Order: sequence, then C-alpha cells, then structure tokens
Amino acid sequence: MDIFTTASIEFIISLAAVFGVKKYLGKSLADIPNERSSHTQVTPRGGGIGFITAFAIMSIVTREIYPLPLPWFWLALAPLIGVGILDDRFNISSLVRYLIQLGTAAIMVYQLHAFPQPWLTSLGTVGIIISVGLTIIGITAGINFYNFMDGLDGLVSGVVMVQLGFLAVWGDIPALWLLVASLLGFICWNWAPAKIFMGDAGSTFLGATIAIVLLNEPDSLRAWMALTITFPLIGDAIYTIIRRLQRGENITQAHRSHIYQRLQQSGLAHSSVAGIYIIATAVVGILVTTLGSLGAGLSVLGVLMSIGIGELYLDRQATPPTNQVTEPSN
Repeated sequence: MDIFTTASIEFIISLAAVFGVKKYLGKSLADIPNERSSHTQVTPRGGGIGFITAFAIMSIVTREIYPLPLPWFWLALAPLIGVGILDDRFNISSLVRYLIQLGTAAIMVYQLHAFPQPWLTSLGTVGIIISVGLTIIGITAGINFYNFMDGLDGLVSGVVMVQLGFLAVWGDIPALWLLVASLLGFICWNWAPAKIFMGDAGSTFLGATIAIVLLNEPDSLRAWMALTITFPLIGDAIYTIIRRLQRGENITQAHRSHIYQRLQQSGLAHSSVAGIYIIATAVVGILVTTLGSLGAGLSVLGVLMSIGIGELYLDRQATPPTNQVTEPSN
C-alpha cells in the first residue's frame, strides 16, 4: 500500500479507537476540573490509548514497508505507556514515573546513541559519559515537558502533528506519517471543545517518540537543526520553570503559569492559543527546511522574541487600566 492509503486507514482506525476509549473507559478515566484546570466540564482522558493502539496496529502490520527508527520501539516505550495509563487511572507517584522514564531514556541511548555533542565526545571517555548522562536527562526532561504542555484542547496533538510531518521529511521516515494520521483521528475528538484528553500515556509517548526521531539523526549539525522544531512547545515549559525558580516556587507542584495557560486566562479561546503554537511550529519547520542552519538560528531568535512579546502582552492584560482624574473646569 502507498503511504496515503495506509495513513487513511490509520486515521479511520484511530478515530474509532479514540471513540471506543471515550465510550467504554470515559467514566473510569474522568478528568474532574479543579482550580488549576483550563476546562470546566468533566472530560474523559486516556485518548492517548486510542491513537497509540491505532498506531501500534498499523506500524506492526506495515513494519517491512515503513520501519520505525528504533527496532525495539514498542518494547522500549511499553513501560512508559503502561505507567502513563496507570497514572491516568490511579495517580502514580512522580518518583515511580521518573524511574520508568529514566529506564526508557537509557534504552533509547543504548539502542541508538547519545545526542550529538562533539565538544564533549572529543574529550574521550569522560566526555562520552557526560554526553550520555546529559542525553538521558534531556530525554526525561523532554518527556515531562510534553506532559506539562498538554493542558489545552488541541495544543500538543496539533503541534506534534506538525513536528512529526517535518521530521518525516527531514529524516526520510515515512512511518511518522502514520502517527500523524493517528493524531489526526485523535484531534477530531480533542479540538476545542475537547470531548477527550490524551492523558499522560499519550503526552509522554509523544515526547519519547520525538526524542527517538531526533536521536536517529546521525549528523550532528542536522540533529541540532532538527531540535529547533520542538522550541515553540518546550520553550514555554523551560521559560516557565525558570520564572518559577526565580520566584522560589516548587517546580514539581501543579500550576497555571505556563504562557499558553496565561494566554487562555487572558481571554483567548483554546483554539486560538493552540493555533498560535501550531503556526509557530510550522514557521520553524519551514525556516529550517528552506534556510538550513540560518533558519534554525532565526527560529531560536524568533521563539525568544515571541516569549518576550507574549510576556509584554500578558503583563499589559494583567494590569488594570489607570483611572485618569481631570481637573474640573471653572
């Protein structure tokens, strides 16, 4: 089958699988709104189970035609998916989840390699050890960043669709189009107003998949250039962590201070905020694809400027207008 036909079948399977999760697991995986939530209605989570299942079925069936970057892809990510499902249902401790993430990251590095860091690996054995350690920490951070950012209808699912499309072309990995199609089936249910959320299983799976694809790029410069496709999403997470550390807050506690959350609180609709991040990610992909390293540099600069502009906008929205008092006329 050609990739378009295969992706079309994938879309239909995902659409049906997510509906099945919503219908039969919705009550047991209900997300009840609280003061930190961006939604007001009880909404089922666990939609990630649907699109992951659909992707697993089609990727296994077509593995000889459209192979995944990591031969042990599903074995490597199975523990991460499993603990994500359990966390969606029972709220597993953060320590257990992080240990699983560390194990998954270690398997990725063992099966592929550390993220290219020539300035470290040139130092010999010590440099290689440091490079491996930084890569494992970076992978777990990325997995959690994708989870942190999954708090608005269509945000992560829409952005990752663009990221995967870019990486499918960049790394010549047709199998990624199958995951794009699977996410398209999910986003039909997840776009505002969302009928279902992806849950921890879905967001951590997507973060780990992006990490695998980036590690699969053997060329150092191309790997760093490809990494910029994640910046509109993880830039928000990193910036928010820095701001919270500066304020002396506990960064492990749930909050509503991400830029995307503050944009929504300022009055923008879920779809508008998600659209901003999706468009920003698409722009980065276009710049890197057409301009190479120059486009990557412009993308980094653009993300930093966007964060600054966003802060100015949000500060202005948070500042009440000053009541001007005029002198009475005689």
